[in-house]
Amino acid sequence: MTDSDRSVAAVSSLDEEVAVRAPSGLAQMGRAGEAAPPGPGADQRTKPAPNPSRKHRGPIYAALDLGTNNCRLLIARPHDHGFRVLDGFTRIVRLGEGVSVTGRLSDAAMERTMEALRQCRNKLREHQPARMRLIATEACRAAENGPAFLDRVKQELGLDLEIVDRRTEAELAVTGCADLIEGTAQGALMFDIGGGSSELAWLDFRGGRPKSQGRMSASIRSWQSLPVGVVSIAEKFGGIDVTPQVFEAMVSHVSEHLRQFRGREKLRHMIGTHPVHLIGTSGTVTTLAGLHLGLERYERQKVDGLWMKRGEVDETMKVLLGMPFERRVAHPCIGKDRADLVLPGCAIFEAIRREWPTERVRVADRGLREGILISLMDADRTRNRASRYPSRRTSNG
Repeated sequence: MTDSDRSVAAVSSLDEEVAVRAPSGLAQMGRAGEAAPPGPGADQRTKPAPNPSRKHRGPIYAALDLGTNNCRLLIARPHDHGFRVLDGFTRIVRLGEGVSVTGRLSDAAMERTMEALRQCRNKLREHQPARMRLIATEACRAAENGPAFLDRVKQELGLDLEIVDRRTEAELAVTGCADLIEGTAQGALMFDIGGGSSELAWLDFRGGRPKSQGRMSASIRSWQSLPVGVVSIAEKFGGIDVTPQVFEAMVSHVSEHLRQFRGREKLRHMIGTHPVHLIGTSGTVTTLAGLHLGLERYERQKVDGLWMKRGEVDETMKVLLGMPFERRVAHPCIGKDRADLVLPGCAIFEAIRREWPTERVRVADRGLREGILISLMDADRTRNRASRYPSRRTSNG
């Protein structure tokens, strides 16, 4: 199943999951952190929420995430303590294809992306959001012609995308996934396995936990952006015929980067003495979750928030590593568009697990777009409260 298929499936169930809440029950469009190259049916746009003509209160917000593989848009309106999804769009563009080799965005990749962004522009025009944030990540950060490409996007489409730094990307991912951190945990290690880079953030709550989910990034004690993702690993080692020896080489390559994590030993000590768990947001962990559950098709409501024990991850990875490429292509939770990327993603996950072994990992089918929306809405709520109750000033006159 492609990422777009997952998005369409998720949005078509809005009758059952109308409200998206933060801090509890964030229902989003389907997400797979590392999408595969375009294929038949990859351009399946999401459907609007039921009764789009119905009048709603509150402004509309939009978040766009242009990554190494996917172009994703989410449009929502505040609802209770969270938001209600109105519309969304996902297309596999693989903008960063070949960047790890050439250092440049290819003409074909830019054209695919321009067409996807044109569709996003049309949706933004239709909904007229009061506030929006449009970001680009690793592909545009790493490519020599990334800024020039975004200048073209602004000139031709009127979309002003910002290239966010790696820390901002990690903070937004934490904000988007914060609701899944166990309430009794004193710490968590969140990881987001992308196409061109992977972000890690160590959250430490021993000094207290932020009351607002939009402020969860304040608890980040240490973070790292690994210059490896599923596409770059696949381009370096291959992703079709992955022997145990090749897989171990992938893991070792990632482990070299993990040694640079600030507070590496302190985090390992905390895991041994306090309740700490992993939380993963990427197509790698959602795919593993689907395999573990034996799903005949990907179902977000069964995957998002799922706990997997260490032994369950071990067994599922073992099954996946022994699965020939043709079986990966045919598997309903993997498919031909992701069959060459899932094992490189598992290698990144495995390196993280070996470095910081925990008993459990929580699976998150959500990410940057949700983090952007929560941050925008939280900032507006704070601003509105401040304007409603201005601080009184005393006069000396």
